[in-house]
Amino acid sequence: MRRALLSLLALGLLMLPGCDYGHLAAGQLKILWRRTPITKAVADPTLAENERVLLTLVESVRGFARALGLRVGDQYTSFVPWPGDRIVTTLVRTRPGSLDAVGWWYPFLGRLPYRGYFDQARAEREAKRLHEEQGYDVCVSAVTAYSTLGWLDDPVTSPMLGRGAANLVETLLHELVHATVFIEGDADFNEGVALFIGQEAAIRYFAQASPIAPPNPNPTGVGGATGTNDAESAASNAPTAPFALPSSERVRGWVADRRRVEAVVLAFRDRLPQLAGRPDAPVQREAAERVLRGELASLPLEILEPGAVAAEARLSDACLALRGTYSRDLPRHAQLLDRFDGDLPALIRHLVAWRAREAPPETFFAGPLDPGSAAAR
Repeated sequence: MRRALLSLLALGLLMLPGCDYGHLAAGQLKILWRRTPITKAVADPTLAENERVLLTLVESVRGFARALGLRVGDQYTSFVPWPGDRIVTTLVRTRPGSLDAVGWWYPFLGRLPYRGYFDQARAEREAKRLHEEQGYDVCVSAVTAYSTLGWLDDPVTSPMLGRGAANLVETLLHELVHATVFIEGDADFNEGVALFIGQEAAIRYFAQASPIAPPNPNPTGVGGATGTNDAESAASNAPTAPFALPSSERVRGWVADRRRVEAVVLAFRDRLPQLAGRPDAPVQREAAERVLRGELASLPLEILEPGAVAAEARLSDACLALRGTYSRDLPRHAQLLDRFDGDLPALIRHLVAWRAREAPPETFFAGPLDPGSAAAR
């Protein structure tokens, strides 16, 4: 499931006018009030065993992230039990015929392409209103985690544990990228770099000689993906063997499958403007979607089930806009990592040094700084 950034600076939001800000602030405060140290949570006899096991992974992930060069602080040292499959429900809106999201402005964050609601029913009512009264296409998504960018000590929550070890690890690493580097008002860069580094770091985490894996009945599971549909999220969420974590090869295959799907869907997205203005555009769009689903169903995927991915792909304009926010620059990030010879910590050092210079986002992809610079050392 998507992990939208949605940094909610609760006290500041409470002081702003508008019921939406008040709703967001109240939800954030509820999370803060419910936090329990993980060391205490795992000793709770009422905690489900699979949640206990996954929580024991968190400290090793934090240490791994710190070694990579991410800002960790006291993030993810606490746990919040939370009902359901999401923390918030997000909306992305586009105007008729457009693949560009119409964002919302937030204090401290600038304009972002999504808005989150702790109340799912409220989100769905707002989506209906935006569509019926203002003509927007709206993409409604469940979100299992978000980052407050280090302003608050974000907890692990029950929805983050619901899709297994691989997703939990990637989620933590993804959100810690947000806490390390954030560009105000540039969701495409923020989400793209967090998605890429989170994926690459998760592969490397599971490649460790002895990642912590305490006894448990069902710790594994390769599921949950930023910017993907349910089939891409939930596929292969079954355990491989008791007391085992997914191998790095399996996680690598899961990531590769998702990137392959993203490439096909984004190529479809890039072709859609050619239909604009044609009198038969709706008919041609429907035909193009059928062809795309056929392409997805025939992909040679290693972990994901192609038929399910094809059937459940969300192809509305607003959902395609959201996919673009997360995935459009994945190939460029991969090329940049290749220029660092696959050295992920070096890439992260480059990211941090580049951000300190406050250079334009496009310059990030120019590659390593001169020898002797902070990123090159």
